[in-house]
Amino acid sequence: MRGVAYDRFGDEDVLSVRDDLPEPPVGPDTVLVRTRAAGVNPVDIGIRGGHLAGAYPHHFPIIPGWDLAGVVERVGPAVVDFAPGDEVFGYVRRDDVQWGTAAEFVPVPQRCLAHKPESLGFAEAGALPLAGLTAYQALTEVLDVGEGDRVLVHRAAGGVGFFAVQIAVALGAHVIGTASPRNHGFLRDAGAAEVLDYAAGPISGQLAEPVDAVLDLVGGETLADAPAQVREPARIASVVDPVVLELGGRYVFVRPDAHDLEELARMAEAGQLRVPIAKAFPLAETAAAQRLVAGGHVRGKVVITLA
Repeated sequence: MRGVAYDRFGDEDVLSVRDDLPEPPVGPDTVLVRTRAAGVNPVDIGIRGGHLAGAYPHHFPIIPGWDLAGVVERVGPAVVDFAPGDEVFGYVRRDDVQWGTAAEFVPVPQRCLAHKPESLGFAEAGALPLAGLTAYQALTEVLDVGEGDRVLVHRAAGGVGFFAVQIAVALGAHVIGTASPRNHGFLRDAGAAEVLDYAAGPISGQLAEPVDAVLDLVGGETLADAPAQVREPARIASVVDPVVLELGGRYVFVRPDAHDLEELARMAEAGQLRVPIAKAFPLAETAAAQRLVAGGHVRGKVVITLA
């Protein structure tokens, strides 16, 4: 099987394209997917660096990638919702780290998968699951965003942030995003009612009034300023910094959820959710794709595409 893998933790140099990877196992509850596109996310860099070695069992060689879009090749005997030929997308976070999505075939637990929205191409659908689920779960479960809420999204032009802006707008919120001036029009096109420059001083000082909920995607000083940005600390959520717990807020670690994927698909079909692709790389350039993501300041999503 062809794919990208590494045999030890390290920088991008440990990644290599191989044609001799073993065929993945297909258990009773597993869907074997022929990959058409795989999203690249900051967590891929963290895993490659060994930063999650204490959280999950790791088995080398490791194939990177946690989200994908593709076509069902085969299903296990306990799978009832998918059949060969179905177009699917999913957030493939297994209970261990080994079978990632930057490969020709990926064994996907059926709980991690949903049918791909017809309105999205494979590259767009492959870029959506991890970041889209992160935004959706933070807004709907943790912050309980609803009609008329004023919601502040930090780093709103990034992968999670851009989805969060669109999802919050779909939920009926008045959305304020933070970004550099070059991305202000990009966010207004996504539905943000207001856009603030994060480099122009503390955001609490730029707000006309406190907001109802804050989604932090920055951490550090930005998160420390959050209590002054929001009416009640319980409605602060951070995806990047557990220090939010000390402020009375919630720390969010995204989970696979077929129902939530279906909701993202529904929003995409309804025209409420679009997926901007910053750059698509072929499989052979996975190292360059990870390097781009690691550098930060990417507007939209980075994906790996497979024929």
